[in-house]
Amino acid sequence: MSGKTSVPVHVGIIMDGNGRWAQRRGLPRQAGHKAGAETVRKVISAAAEEGIRYLSLFAFSTENWARPEEEVRYLWNLLCWYLEHFTKELKKSGAKLRAIGRLEELPQAAQEALKHSMEETRDCSGIDVILCLNYGGRAEIVDAARKLVEDSRRGLLDPRELDEARLRSYFYAPDVPDLDLVIRTSGESRLSNFYLWQAAYAELWVSNVLWPDFDRAELSRALAWFGTRERRFGGLKPC
Repeated sequence: MSGKTSVPVHVGIIMDGNGRWAQRRGLPRQAGHKAGAETVRKVISAAAEEGIRYLSLFAFSTENWARPEEEVRYLWNLLCWYLEHFTKELKKSGAKLRAIGRLEELPQAAQEALKHSMEETRDCSGIDVILCLNYGGRAEIVDAARKLVEDSRRGLLDPRELDEARLRSYFYAPDVPDLDLVIRTSGESRLSNFYLWQAAYAELWVSNVLWPDFDRAELSRALAWFGTRERRFGGLKPC
């Protein structure tokens, strides 16, 4: 498969820079996270209008637990507040909310808020918004391998039949297509354990904008750049 594509089907965003945004303004880190949550609202709306079908947002990694306890607690409280106030907005716009990761390790209040929001938007047919929470690409592959081994022990899987498609069926959201475009904000150029399998042939756009300042114009620039890419998926450029 090759050729230029104007609109990516699946876009993933590594939302980085909340802390630096707050620091530059002499504000506590929490202020940066709150501003970043408002940016999430705007970007979801812009992505839907651009025709993006799946939008994955890397919101909390498996490594983020190492942050100060007060900051981590604030992040989960912010998530609950966000879901309480904006689920109706998501539903009205036709956005379906999903969450992937080791969700069973989240605080109970966050689990319940997510469950409610996902149920409320379950029948929406617009953009799929996938929150990656307590998520890590390596953790996802490990969890998939554990399920696979268990099925093999139960006689539900012959290891000789294992291929990439079968392994992928054990991922958190196997129905979601691989990433077409990964956007990382704040000028960093790392994947940081985000969708390691699904990003194998994704185009990478690094934005120097800190996440709270990311807007529709910056998203449009990323999409315009994506439209210029010749995606060959390991093949040769056609003559």
